[in-house]
Amino acid sequence: SQLVESGGGLVQPGGSLTLSCVASGFALDDYAIGWFRQAPGKEREALSCISSRDGNRYYKDSVLGRFTVTRDNTRNTVYLQMNSLKPEDTAVYYCAADLGICYPDFEVLIFDYWGQGTQVTVSS
Repeated sequence: SQLVESGGGLVQPGGSLTLSCVASGFALDDYAIGWFRQAPGKEREALSCISSRDGNRYYKDSVLGRFTVTRDNTRNTVYLQMNSLKPEDTAVYYCAADLGICYPDFEVLIFDYWGQGTQVTVSS
């Protein structure tokens, strides 16, 4: 069982990217999916979380209004649409799965699965 992120790359400031998080070996239906990132020399930062059944979504202030998390359980995939990207968004982005739902402080959840990460670089 694993999660695999994709969709990272190099983008200019103000640009957009969509990251995908695909689960294999288990169904995402019952899992909350969190998105995190980690920049060099910095601690891991929580970004967003989408619950399993009710689809509730939470965003941290750093990405609120710019990032949108969605899920397609038929494709066993969760997406992170990132708009108005800034150089400070440069980091490795990770998705993680936790059995259950999200909370506003979802970063305290014990996530069962983590992806390997995908690099996002915002630079001109």
